[in-house]
This record gives sequence, structure tokens and C-alpha cells, in this order.
Amino acid sequence: MAEAAHERKLPVDDKVHTWPHLVRMEFLVALFVMVVLTLWSITIDAPLEEPANPTRTPNPSKAPWYFLGLQEMLVYFDPWHAGVVLPTFIIIGLMVIPYIDINPKGNGYYCFKERKWEILTFFFGFHVLWIVMIIIGTFFRGPGWNLFWPWQKWDPHKVVALTNVDLPYLLGFRDYWLSAAFSLAAIGAYFVVGMALFYMFVVKVKGKEFIERWGMVRFNIAGILLVLMMSLPVKMFLRLAFNVKYILVTPWINV
Repeated sequence: MAEAAHERKLPVDDKVHTWPHLVRMEFLVALFVMVVLTLWSITIDAPLEEPANPTRTPNPSKAPWYFLGLQEMLVYFDPWHAGVVLPTFIIIGLMVIPYIDINPKGNGYYCFKERKWEILTFFFGFHVLWIVMIIIGTFFRGPGWNLFWPWQKWDPHKVVALTNVDLPYLLGFRDYWLSAAFSLAAIGAYFVVGMALFYMFVVKVKGKEFIERWGMVRFNIAGILLVLMMSLPVKMFLRLAFNVKYILVTPWINV
């Protein structure tokens, strides 16, 4: 009987305690990173510039690298939009992702197989859009905040003749009210077309029954956030290709 009990498969416990297994590994990794950063800081000098001089402003004047994305977005959007609206929606969008996800599998963790669309959305919004803004501001913006290719010399005397025009003016509208009506219609059409494309994409990939299970509230929140995210590359294209400054211009607000 004892031998038979030994031969029986006993349940295997595949869980380990956080203490000491995880905490011990995190402590060792923290020590390793601290040693590496200490040696790095001792052997390599920080690229500091001369003390600040109020009579000599550097050209270009760049923010720290973690703010260069915002500084680059100021080229394409009004300050209230680039500095307040977009960052707010970025934070809200990242917080909302787990709540608009109805996939019951893998609840509590985010593996790529079960969360591919959420992970790809985050990857595109953060790594492609935000990191690209930082890279452009760091390596491609020179004196006068002009664009330079990496192999071009940063010439402080370079003058770029840009005729920045608003979209209604570019298309021939000169009356204020007609321009405002066209701008509002263009913004509304952008959201309508964007939501329609998002709906067709979801139906093609997931099917109509998925939207019914998802619910219109979750669908609309996800669609609006995605359309807002795509407004950044769309506006960059309009600015770089056609020198379009604003879509809607009013005495109170510019979009």
C-alpha cells in the first residue's frame, strides 16, 4: 500500500512566495544596477554645458529630453492642445485600456497572445508616436528649431522660408464665418470617417457579435481615443507637406 501511494502522482504546487524568492532577486538586480550606474558616472563625464548666461541664449533652446516630445508637438498644435489636451488624453487612454478590455482570458496579466491589440495600441501610441517626437526633437531639430538631416551641419544662419497658412485659407476661404463652418465640418468629418473606419476594422477582425458583447460605450470610448491619437501623425503630415498651421481659427481657440 505504501509503495502504491508513492507511485501515485501528488499535486505539484507551481506557486512560490514573494518573500524571499522575488524580493531577493529584485534586491540583487537593484544592487547590480546601482553598481553599473556608479561606475558609469565615475568613468564618463556628464555632457554639461557652460553656466547659464542670460545675455547669450543657446540656439536651439531645448527642454530636457523627457519634455522634448511636448516641445516638438508645439510645432504642430496650439499650446493648449499640445500641452494640456493631448497629454491628458494620453494618461486617460492608458488608464482606460484595462476597463474597455472584455477578454476574460489571462485576467490580471498582459501577455501578447491574449492582449495583442491592447499591447500594439500602447506600443504605437508610446514607442512610435511619443518616442519618435523625442528623437526628432533631439537629433533633427537644430538652430531656429529647423529640421536638419543627421548628415547636415547645424547652420545657425539657415533661414527657412515657411508660409504657414490655415487650412481654410489654403483652400480659398476668406470669409471668417465660412472658414469657421468649413473647419468645424472638416473636424466633424475627420471623427466620422475615423469612427467608421474603426467600426469596419473591428467588424472585419472580430465580427459584429464582438461589438455587441463589447457594448457601444466601450466601443465609442476606444474609437474616440484612437481617432485622437491618430490626429498627431495626420497633423504632422499636413504641416510638413502643406505648411498647414491650424484647422480651426477663432479669436478664442485654435485647433
